Amino acid sequence: MNTQREQLIQTWLTSVLSSDQFEINFLAGDASFRRYARITLNNKTFMLMDAPPEKEDCRPFVAIDEFFDTNGVRVPHIVAKDLDQGLLLLEDFGDVLLSTQLNDQTVDAHYAQSFKQLVQLQSIAADSSHLPAYAYEKLISEMELLTDWLLPSLAIQVTDEELGLIKRTFAILANAALAQPQVIVHRDFHSRNLMILEAEKDQGVIDFQDAVIGADTYDLISITRDAYVQWGPERVYGWFKVFYDLLPETAKQDRDFDQFKQDADFMAIQRHIKILGIFVRLFERDGKSGYLKDLPRVMWYLLEESKPYPELQPFMHFIHARVLPKFEEKYGVYEVIAA
Repeated sequence: MNTQREQLIQTWLTSVLSSDQFEINFLAGDASFRRYARITLNNKTFMLMDAPPEKEDCRPFVAIDEFFDTNGVRVPHIVAKDLDQGLLLLEDFGDVLLSTQLNDQTVDAHYAQSFKQLVQLQSIAADSSHLPAYAYEKLISEMELLTDWLLPSLAIQVTDEELGLIKRTFAILANAALAQPQVIVHRDFHSRNLMILEAEKDQGVIDFQDAVIGADTYDLISITRDAYVQWGPERVYGWFKVFYDLLPETAKQDRDFDQFKQDADFMAIQRHIKILGIFVRLFERDGKSGYLKDLPRVMWYLLEESKPYPELQPFMHFIHARVLPKFEEKYGVYEVIAA
């Protein structure tokens, strides 16, 4: 990192903390250009977000953080901000990710708390002035990451007939998402973006800057069918029921649990098609190889979730016949863990 940026950070922190006696410790990076550092001053800690303006726009993060904070979502309070420089000083949520606390004995209680907070998030009235809509075009373009990145990585060229089939299936999935109740969607509500906070029951919510208005099953899917951790299908459907029971009556009108379950499955399939493309793109375009090991799990989800639905079988036949052999050869086979 350039020393000019380092100097800028030092000067800004000295100003907002009214002291230069602080320590800066940068944390390991994620899938973006943002960097985080823990700032320690007089036994108190803060989190610095460094988002160079030419690479990252932190304004959406700030707008959503403040909107969520005002509405009772447990997000980090913003201590200080300089949007022009791309610098934020945030409340420190610590280091305990929910993902590190999950095991066979603890997961039900942790997820029950996550679902409770998720339903509260969904109860906040929001419209396009707060968050963008998860529009049809967006849902489709996300799934096209499969055709743009995964298929080329496997040297698969589709025929016109196959492309037509893919497009019809993507349309089915996008329309299914839009037919569901539309609420605030975090879009990355999983066990690596929820924190266990000291002496608090509520889990800390992070990485919400891509929030939109979309389907009410999306975040449920993110956490119960996490791209990084897998639970048995029956257990997941049990969590679907726990979540369904927490929903307001308006979300259950003309929508019994079987319909909700299909809604959630279709949303999961849309998401996993997208993730297959994203993980390949992160490697091929951005040089980030850490996500490749999770690809076989995501493919396993897609294969499992699609089984009950006749309208998806032509597409899944294409996946089984044309994609799976090359996929398993290049990226591996998922070893199913009973949970």
